[in-house]
Amino acid sequence: MASSSSSLIPVMKDRECRSWSELPYELTSSILRRLDYTDILVNAQRVCTSWRRVCKDPAMWRKIDMHNRGLDLGYHRHILDLSQGGLVELDMWYIGSDSLLDYIADRSSNLRSLKLDLISMITTDGLTEALGKLPLLEELELSRYTLSGDSLRVVGQSCPKLKTLKLHSLKIRPPGYGYGYDDDALAISETLHGLRFLLLFGNCLTKVGLNAILDNCPDLEHLDLRLCFNFKLVGDLEKRCSERIKVLRRPFDSPECPYDEREIHADISDDEVPFVPDVNSYDIFESDSDYSDSD
Repeated sequence: MASSSSSLIPVMKDRECRSWSELPYELTSSILRRLDYTDILVNAQRVCTSWRRVCKDPAMWRKIDMHNRGLDLGYHRHILDLSQGGLVELDMWYIGSDSLLDYIADRSSNLRSLKLDLISMITTDGLTEALGKLPLLEELELSRYTLSGDSLRVVGQSCPKLKTLKLHSLKIRPPGYGYGYDDDALAISETLHGLRFLLLFGNCLTKVGLNAILDNCPDLEHLDLRLCFNFKLVGDLEKRCSERIKVLRRPFDSPECPYDEREIHADISDDEVPFVPDVNSYDIFESDSDYSDSD
């Protein structure tokens, strides 16, 4: 039974009072994975020695949701180092640069999924160079970030295992705008033959580009063409899509919000930014000897 002086909240099991530190390793890990990474490093890892060991386990850092918390570059690099090369999924939004992305690519060759949202400091050259170091990548999602057709060709050549590509356009052009552009679609059709899921939200492709994708991506099962207004999905083209594609989102289907809850925070003023603990002023992980299960 945990001592009454322990600051750890006790839990009940079979009418016995037990310390949280005595939970099985797998259960503790499952609980802590549900926390934000800042909570893990600033709070959870300071609870006790056993929790600290879980927080330092590279398995805890196979998936990272990295967003802007006002922390410096060294902090985010440290988070990446904790994965020890085992990072599999990375979701970055409102934060990032060419140097950080290059740091990630150099140390995360096993990365399978990369999602970037509203990262203006990452250049096209920086992104394509980083993707060249991620040959195992299977999913790429770019929200409000534009890649040229040439860059998409580099993506296809660098990431032969890519199965999912999601491109959310920066600018949505209304029906009748009259500006068709197939370079993106042609680049996809030329290099990404193994795609199964393709989202082209607000893209300017025409029926030429769409036919090219259908011709050259035989495994395609899910095709999202919402807000793509430079072709009419009728007649033979509509029939072909319906017969080939298991899940088809049409240009005039409900657009919904492809950016999830992050969009809500896009215009937060400086006065509304949540409080962020100052974790730049000390080492994130002190020595294990500084902690005990009764601290």
